[in-house]
Amino acid sequence: MHRFLLAFLFLALTHLSAWAQMLPITRKATAETRNLYANLKRLSQKGIMFGHQDALAYGVGWKYEPGRSDVKEVVGEYPAVVGWELGHLELGKPMNLDSVPFQKMREYAQQLYAKGGLNTFSWHLNNPVDPSKTSWDAADSTIQHLFKDKKALKRYTSWLDGLASFMKSLKGPNGELIPVVFRPFHEHTGSWFWWGRNHCSPEEYKQMWRFTVDYLRKKKANNLLFAYSTDRFTSREDYLERYPGDDYVDIVGFDIYHRPPADPAQLAQANQNFLKETRQMVETLRQIGQEKNKVWTLSETGLETLPIANWWTSILAPIVQNAGLSYVMVWRNARPDHFYAPYPGQKSADDFKVFYQNPNVFFLDKVARERLYAPVPQDKLGAKK
Repeated sequence: MHRFLLAFLFLALTHLSAWAQMLPITRKATAETRNLYANLKRLSQKGIMFGHQDALAYGVGWKYEPGRSDVKEVVGEYPAVVGWELGHLELGKPMNLDSVPFQKMREYAQQLYAKGGLNTFSWHLNNPVDPSKTSWDAADSTIQHLFKDKKALKRYTSWLDGLASFMKSLKGPNGELIPVVFRPFHEHTGSWFWWGRNHCSPEEYKQMWRFTVDYLRKKKANNLLFAYSTDRFTSREDYLERYPGDDYVDIVGFDIYHRPPADPAQLAQANQNFLKETRQMVETLRQIGQEKNKVWTLSETGLETLPIANWWTSILAPIVQNAGLSYVMVWRNARPDHFYAPYPGQKSADDFKVFYQNPNVFFLDKVARERLYAPVPQDKLGAKK
């Protein structure tokens, strides 16, 4: 009997330990948010979820038509992950910088959650020191100036108040907060945003990140998972140079876009270089994710206008297969000259159907069956990472 009790206690503690390691950084995260985080880890052992920015709002040749999605019209199923953009929320505008009304965005996010999918949000915010400047307007030392300027800091906290209010307005059918992935200050290893590498020091970037996370937690936005997302990086050290710490990050990821050369003679080699370099970054990210016990993702990628007919199976699939990634998300379908997912009749549509049929690539229906927001089944708690 004594031996039985010891064995029982050992198993119970093992499961509790595994569960504790699956908790998000926000201690007061809602039950659904805790469940989501654990399930993202669990599901990444089975395969990768496919995502598309603004997938439910518009596509090539249409806008705001209920039930539509270019991805769905090609393969008969919605993407499992949909990305949304919060830029201009801080300015109090009714629409974001891509002209999506925030009210519609809220409705779409609710619809996707109700279907069992995952919402992720980026934020191309204007400059809090000079709000007339966009994310893309170069401005050195913004973060340094922000924390020395009481007026600017008050402005920024008011922006965070508005962001927290929006996040807390995302409610499920039972009034619960909808868990979402929030991905601020992304692509910071590049220098095209005011928070980029050449415009602030590593310590300033970390200060900005930590202040933002702490403030949103103080405002009880307890439905957020925080995603740290670089652009291209060269090494583990390069990736982690501005990493704000394990207590401030739930998800590690990176953005990378395929930009082939115009010269057809260089295309084959360039494609192979992109595949090899991106897969190397994925492998580095896997090591970081495993070491830190985080979820890891390919948070933005794609090939604009998809001129390579077999891009999905020849480029993207080898990059993401057996990589432990939680999801991969391609960018938006804005115009006939600016899209990243196929639509009916598009050159790569048939190849996308083959990619869709990969048993380790998950679209919405398969993910819905996994019940992302329900408690992880007890027999999965101690699963190997």
